[in-house]
Amino acid sequence: MIEHLASVIVAGQIAAAIAVFTATFVAVGQGNIVAKALESIARQPEARGAISTTMFIGLAMSETSGIYGLVISMILLFANPLVERFIQLAGLG
Repeated sequence: MIEHLASVIVAGQIAAAIAVFTATFVAVGQGNIVAKALESIARQPEARGAISTTMFIGLAMSETSGIYGLVISMILLFANPLVERFIQLAGLG
């Protein structure tokens, strides 16, 4: 029974690691957003205000993905509901 519990814990840790990888993808995406915005401003300097506003909205929206990944990984590492449910079903606690 303990082996199965260990498998559930390991699965939660792997899922948390995958959720943390969203920070890498968020950083790449934000880099692309800023690069394209700078390129657009260089081509049309008169549209700087509209481009900057749109860029900041895009950065904020992409940052929320990173924050959600962080929250999910923290839940899986420190308050894993799968472990509690497994313990209930197995009658260990």
